[in-house]
Amino acid sequence: MTNSPLDPNRSTTRRSVLRSGTAAAIGTALGGSLAGNAFGNPAAGLIKPVTAGRPHTPVAQDEALRVAVIGPGGMGNGHIDGMLRARNEGVEKLDIVGIAEVCKPRRDATLRKILGSQGEGTCNAYVDYKEMLETERPHAVLIASTEHWHATHAVDSMAAGADVYVEKPMTLRLEDALWLKRTVDANDKICQVGTQYMMQDKYVQAKELIAKGAIGTPTMSQTSYCRNSRSGEWLYGIDESVKPGETLDWERWCGPLGLAEFDTEIYHRWRRYRRYSTGIIGDLLVHQMTPIIFALDMGLPTTVSAAGGHMVDKKMENHDNVMLTAQWTDDSGNPGHTMIVSGSTCNDRGLPILIRGHEADLMLGSNDVELLPQAPFVDDRDRQEIKCESKDWQGELRLDWLRCVRSRKPNRSTVDLGLAHMIVVDLATRALWQGGTWRFDEATGRVDRV
Repeated sequence: MTNSPLDPNRSTTRRSVLRSGTAAAIGTALGGSLAGNAFGNPAAGLIKPVTAGRPHTPVAQDEALRVAVIGPGGMGNGHIDGMLRARNEGVEKLDIVGIAEVCKPRRDATLRKILGSQGEGTCNAYVDYKEMLETERPHAVLIASTEHWHATHAVDSMAAGADVYVEKPMTLRLEDALWLKRTVDANDKICQVGTQYMMQDKYVQAKELIAKGAIGTPTMSQTSYCRNSRSGEWLYGIDESVKPGETLDWERWCGPLGLAEFDTEIYHRWRRYRRYSTGIIGDLLVHQMTPIIFALDMGLPTTVSAAGGHMVDKKMENHDNVMLTAQWTDDSGNPGHTMIVSGSTCNDRGLPILIRGHEADLMLGSNDVELLPQAPFVDDRDRQEIKCESKDWQGELRLDWLRCVRSRKPNRSTVDLGLAHMIVVDLATRALWQGGTWRFDEATGRVDRV
């Protein structure tokens, strides 16, 4: 789409600001907008330096990719299982050469599993991820740590010369998403963001239909991620053997957010707490929002509002029911396309997934795409149904990343899309906790209440 906020040929765009690297531009963009509220660090800490790291090491076709994992205790274990399966079945040639985990029981169990599959001496376990990066020199690093560590782990991995896969949401806060985006651009690294529905072919088909004008002007879209947890959400089991100073490096776990008093509930169930997670928005809704943003191809959203509550799970600090709207600005600077998103952990009936157009709608609720003409255009538009395959989308996204690390071809779930979903996540979180509607300025990077 011409004149997109992500179009490198546009004279004043969010991308041009991010890539300029000038202190003045970034200082203006961030200095007055994020300081002094619950979602930003002190002003002096906002302009994080972007440095050139080691270049990536080319990988020969018959060479095994050297992969490391940071934070294998939770989601990381699923990724490790998938990579070991791909390795053993000959789908991709790789070795998991290192894991970094601050919790000893999780670290030991994961190492045993890897060595049992790959063989003794093929992988080493670390508490300090920087030591792992320096010692193992991986080609690629999969980051499945807690949200507040995502940006730092990704930036440090790229500085060490590695490409990265970072779990969703891409970061905890928007300023870290901007930092990560600038770092990827400065280092020409592959950054795959773990929103696996990006691999669904229906969104590729939808993007092509929209680009061809098959639905006319895309006016509105809607999606949701709703599920119903009987006892509450993210109530992961508590391992009583986990004790700070004995089996857990709690200070390292706290990391960028600063040392806090240890609480086993927070350690094991951190997604329930606003300091460490954006809850439904970052954990669930990014899966559904990101491929819609991809299909629309409109660049960065600009305005977000949200409402939410504690309807059932009143012990959870984060909300168990949310509704948000994100809006784009058209080429004339006026309010444009609006996306409506619903999320719940206390009711499992979601919104129908669709993109509405002036001339036709795209129904995306199944694996397939259905184009339904609007009433005034039934004589001009044919109803269409495009059948698409069903696959293990998380596995496909991981394989896409590994293959792009080897080939240097563009990956599917990019840092640009991660930045777009983080604008929605961050602004919606502000709206939930501070009220009001929030605006992101594409040219300056400022975030302000409308």
